[in-house]
Amino acid sequence: MNSDLNQLHPYPFEKIRHLLKGVAPANQPAVSLAIGEPKHPTPDFIHQAVTEHLQGLATYPLTKGDAHLRQAISAWLTQRFQLPTGSIDPEQQVLPVNGTREALFAFAQAIIERKAKPAVLMPNPFYQIYEGAAFLAGAEPVYLNCTEEQGFIPAFDAVSPELWERCQLLYICTPGNPTGAVMSIAQLQRLINLAQQYNFVIASDECYSELYFDETKPPVGLLQAAAQMGNSAYKHCVVFHSLSKRSNAPGMRSGFIAGDAEILAKFLLYRTYHGCAMPPPFQAASVVAWKDEAHVRANRDQYRAKFAAVLEILSPVMDVKKPDAGFYLWPVTPIDDQAFTKELVARANVHIVPGSYLSRETAAGNPGQNRVRMALVATQEECIEAAQRIRHVIEQL
Repeated sequence: MNSDLNQLHPYPFEKIRHLLKGVAPANQPAVSLAIGEPKHPTPDFIHQAVTEHLQGLATYPLTKGDAHLRQAISAWLTQRFQLPTGSIDPEQQVLPVNGTREALFAFAQAIIERKAKPAVLMPNPFYQIYEGAAFLAGAEPVYLNCTEEQGFIPAFDAVSPELWERCQLLYICTPGNPTGAVMSIAQLQRLINLAQQYNFVIASDECYSELYFDETKPPVGLLQAAAQMGNSAYKHCVVFHSLSKRSNAPGMRSGFIAGDAEILAKFLLYRTYHGCAMPPPFQAASVVAWKDEAHVRANRDQYRAKFAAVLEILSPVMDVKKPDAGFYLWPVTPIDDQAFTKELVARANVHIVPGSYLSRETAAGNPGQNRVRMALVATQEECIEAAQRIRHVIEQL
């Protein structure tokens, strides 16, 4: 067996099961704010597109994806991030993927050159796929703490020139999971300059980019930052987007990567061997999803209402702030985050994720310690009920 498998950490939800072993839940209906799985209904037009194209099951799909899908993605990227017309070539700079989780993991396997001490840098806390991808690619994961003092942006200033030299891949997540922090154009451009100087690839996980509060200020993206500095070929830059959060279609496993054509050509070669083409009915449904914005605006409206209601309930008793974007809250806990997680189950049957389970210990400590992640993905009524129960528990504590 591949010995690198022994380096993989248990997934947070496995650790939570162990944490809650022996904890008797309160005698109330369970409300889960733990898993970041969208619960809003998938739009009917997506269901319809899938069923109308079931005949596509009779043919093998291309790994590269259907041309209509790549064109729809290219058009969406250009409009959404104000990219120069024609700068995203659907033939060379767009690749559909079966959900960004799969692509984020596989990307490191294709990118990392197993030379002396390759490093993969990533935010801390982080999406655990980044870490696992680094281990299985034979690289060292390096954790860059995201603290409130620095706006939950990774501590790039702490990276030495020697470490940048070893860096082959930098994962960023903007808006961040779990913090909701959005990187600025200036911060992204600084990273692009570093990537050009030290010859590494930036993988920007932007899966939460369409969940924001101000319709006049959508989160900026890596390709947008590159274009504004004259890098319209998007060298060293690859972005990852998904329909899971944007369109409430997590079961469709539909996403894409886009950016540097040279990198995507190599990744397409890898994926051709990997055998992971998207089923044709899901490609057809993805085309109509990327072309429609009305359902995405309606989705944001639902999240705005939930954040407003939950924050009104929790703010008087908890150190909690509205994030820049996304659907998570990242509050400070009144007691240890693991103990708080257990108390909420035992006293209120509300489920959350301890922040320390989403982070790693570093020389500067664990940035998730005494924080928890709450995903406001349930119905507004359930989120309000959970918030009221949480407040009651805190008042008891």
